Amino acid sequence: RVATVDLPHILPAFNASLNALSGILLLVAFILIKRRRITAHKRVMLAACSASLLFLACYVLNHYLRHGIVTHFTGTGIIRPIYFTILITHTILAITIVPLAIITVRNGLRMRVPVHRRIARWTFPLWMYVSVTGVLVYFFLYQWFPPGS
Repeated sequence: RVATVDLPHILPAFNASLNALSGILLLVAFILIKRRRITAHKRVMLAACSASLLFLACYVLNHYLRHGIVTHFTGTGIIRPIYFTILITHTILAITIVPLAIITVRNGLRMRVPVHRRIARWTFPLWMYVSVTGVLVYFFLYQWFPPGS
């Protein structure tokens, strides 16, 4: 008998894990570059990029498998505007971070250090915010205020 996997059910948690992994890798890469461990920094950043690309692919797959059906937030009271503030800022910055990360990584790989540093000062905190809030959105939607609760 072949085991089946309910991808739409497990992908949100998997995606949150990829977001968390990206954030952890970004933090490690930041520490490495502060310690001037450039080669290790590059490797960890490429791993962070890989985790983010895998997240993006799984995110699109999840929405495709769900036929565009979205999970509605069920929280009420003061938590509702808090959630939507996090969601809106997360969404806007997630869209913004894609080209910014590409430019930052490209300049880093080409050893254009002054340009890389200047752009990375913006990219790092925004990417961290997107990673952390991505995990928060998952917890809001699926753990703290799950559908049907």
